[in-house]
Amino acid sequence: MTQTVPAANRGRPKDPAKRAAILEAAKTLFLAGGFSGTSMDAVAKEAGVSKLTVYSHFSDKETLFSAAIEAKCQNMLPMPIFELEPGQPIRTTLTRIGLAFLDLIHTPEVIELQRLMGSLATQDTAMSQLFFEAGPQRTLTAMENLVRHASDAGLLDVPDPRQAANNFFSLLQGCEHMRVMIGYSEPMTACEAQPHAEQVVDMFLRAYGVPPGSSA
Repeated sequence: MTQTVPAANRGRPKDPAKRAAILEAAKTLFLAGGFSGTSMDAVAKEAGVSKLTVYSHFSDKETLFSAAIEAKCQNMLPMPIFELEPGQPIRTTLTRIGLAFLDLIHTPEVIELQRLMGSLATQDTAMSQLFFEAGPQRTLTAMENLVRHASDAGLLDVPDPRQAANNFFSLLQGCEHMRVMIGYSEPMTACEAQPHAEQVVDMFLRAYGVPPGSSA
């Protein structure tokens, strides 16, 4: 049964510092114990706040888990990165997104979380769904919207923005990401990520780019 916060506390201003501490504690504990092995009591203790404070910020464990994933993605792939800037070449926008995405997926915490999700794939499908919707799906949707807007603006020629967004991130990850996930190779360095992202953008623009002087 989901525990709720007494009505008297609902109108109190939320403390951003406590929220950040709760999210950091949740991230640590979810990585260590998984979704089912992490309690709101444990999160409260780790964050140094009361359980009531945790519930005042996050109504249940599902909401807390999703928020922790979203916070990590937002820190490294903030939504403004997926916006078209007037006068900026689409190549520049795509390269910036590609580099930020590579940085995200090669962060030790993200690698550890993805390995955890793989190990729990057949045991905790609820956690898998929450993870995908809060992280990968959020990023895919943001990229799909950018591609659609770029196509509408004549910067790209994309009949299927959703598929194009999938293609972009698939090219960025490739087999190299699998090698990293299974511990066969080390994550890309910044020096390695730059030419890789540029090559992916070249391929993407060959498929969906608009030739100079023409319109989509």
